[in-house]
Amino acid sequence: MVSGAGIAQAQESMSLDQKVNEVFATVTGPFVSLIFAPFPGTSFPWIVLWLVVAAVVFTVYFSFVQFRFFGHAIALVKGDYSNPKDAGEVSHFQALATALSGTVGLGNIAGVAVAVGIGGPGATFWMILAGLLGMASKFTECTLGVKYRNEYDDGSVSGGPMYYISKGFAERGLPGGKFLAIAFSIFCILGALGGGNMFQANQAHAQISNLVGDYPGWITGIIFAAVVFAVIVGGIKSIAHVTEKIVPFMGILYVGAALIILAVNYDQIGWAFGQIFAGAFTGLGIAGGFVGALIQGFKRAAFSNEAGVGSAAIAHSAVRTNEPITEGFVSLLEPLIDTVVICTMTALVITISGQLIFDVEAGKYILDGSRIATVDGNTGVALTSAAFGSAISWFPVVLAVAVVLFAFSTMISWSYYGLKAWTYLFGEGKKSELTFKIIFCVFVVIGASASLGPVIDFSDAAIFAMAVVNIFALYFLVGIVRKELISYSSRLKSGEIKKYRS
Repeated sequence: MVSGAGIAQAQESMSLDQKVNEVFATVTGPFVSLIFAPFPGTSFPWIVLWLVVAAVVFTVYFSFVQFRFFGHAIALVKGDYSNPKDAGEVSHFQALATALSGTVGLGNIAGVAVAVGIGGPGATFWMILAGLLGMASKFTECTLGVKYRNEYDDGSVSGGPMYYISKGFAERGLPGGKFLAIAFSIFCILGALGGGNMFQANQAHAQISNLVGDYPGWITGIIFAAVVFAVIVGGIKSIAHVTEKIVPFMGILYVGAALIILAVNYDQIGWAFGQIFAGAFTGLGIAGGFVGALIQGFKRAAFSNEAGVGSAAIAHSAVRTNEPITEGFVSLLEPLIDTVVICTMTALVITISGQLIFDVEAGKYILDGSRIATVDGNTGVALTSAAFGSAISWFPVVLAVAVVLFAFSTMISWSYYGLKAWTYLFGEGKKSELTFKIIFCVFVVIGASASLGPVIDFSDAAIFAMAVVNIFALYFLVGIVRKELISYSSRLKSGEIKKYRS
């Protein structure tokens, strides 16, 4: 039984949340609206087109590098060309795992469900296409991240867009590099504390509560904050040691569960792919039709793999290599794993599970307002959970474990992104680093225990504001990457680039 004092306290807490939301929404609303504003007469956010157009430009400019060097990228991840004497802190695989842990998260589970629930299975096709194109954006930014990183006497490194923007612009005699680097760093810190931290803690608490029953969020927050701090206090090497174990495990866990569901419904796989291809070009009666499917697919891919945002370049900059282009090759695998594999698995499971209500006679999905009607009215992560549970009753438990792991791994990776932006602004040093790590962990507790919708909206906008600055700069710096690519390609063909193991 809840006491009167407890009810009063809860009401006071709720009103405080509401007050914070209202004030924050009023102050930050215009910025959020600007970043996610649609083109006039459409529901297509300009920021998504900004990311997709850049991906197309880089794909064409580098002559489809993501396909030409795919095999070499695999060899680099395996360590075939890794010289242990090269500068850097982590291996190619560890850098990839760290960056993946920052992108593979709740968006792959809840976000895909939203995209398919609104745009239909056809959204999956456009999501895959955007993921494949995004590989070129990752290649571009991560090559520059390594090329212009700072290497220190103790063996540690700092890199990312703030470094290649300031250094690259200065090298080419272009103005504004310092200003853009500072702007990127500020947006990165805000995004790290919000979308890369509070949102993850909040959603992880919601999933745990669904399993064990309702309880105060601050308990989840303190536990997460303690574990996160224990990992991030050791720096990128500590983060990499955790992510190289947790990322393959959570990926295998999630994809494995999806494959089991597909195997159980193997007779529906052909039909599901038919729905994806037909829906991509006809809409299959979805609200918004073909355009609706395209918008949802592109939006989900952009929000999921962060290609062009610049965040991954910070993690990849820590790699052990003296050839910047090699980490560009490794990083292009990221959107493939995140979007083409994991997001597609989610979309297939939802399509095959029968959770989306389909009128066989009419050949159309039944709509519930602006989205497809579902069996129990589920949307987001609840829809994905119901789809997993349709095959095996206890699979939602596996999904809950995956959600917690995804949230945790995202937090530790974004702590590193925020840290490097922080030290760029306020200087390197143990005191500066510890200050940010403590602030980050305090925000873990806040995120798990408070309902701060506008704060999360603002942090999402900050993350995509990073992309505005980053891609603008990349257009001025692509020529440097092209020179690196031509040089490395010729040396690889001549045999000058040697394998260290076969």
